[in-house]
Amino acid sequence: MVQIKKAKLFALLVGGVLILSSVLARAGEMKTLEGTVSNTHCGLKHSAPAADAATCVNGCVKNGASYALVVSGKVYELEGGNAELQKLAGGMAKVTGTVDGMKIKVHSVSAPGAEESDHGSPM
Repeated sequence: MVQIKKAKLFALLVGGVLILSSVLARAGEMKTLEGTVSNTHCGLKHSAPAADAATCVNGCVKNGASYALVVSGKVYELEGGNAELQKLAGGMAKVTGTVDGMKIKVHSVSAPGAEESDHGSPM
């Protein structure tokens, strides 16, 4: 009787570990995406269309927005990499990082066409 309870408990524990590891692996995928550097306030369209895109992006970030990467109509919020993103604001960038839904924890940022890193492949 005790052996059966231990076996069931062990099977339940193993199943839980497998499910948890699957969820964690999926939530932390390292990918490289290429798109336009924007911010979370403006997203797809700058709120000040007459302004230079880089000035608008960096101005919104100074006022509390986060940098974002616009890829095929989707806006990914970026965490980290701000120095490189500031230089590429309003232009194209390749961002490699851990993707979790619509957020990317930035590992590296480069201009398109820059030398490939060993952390990912182009889209």
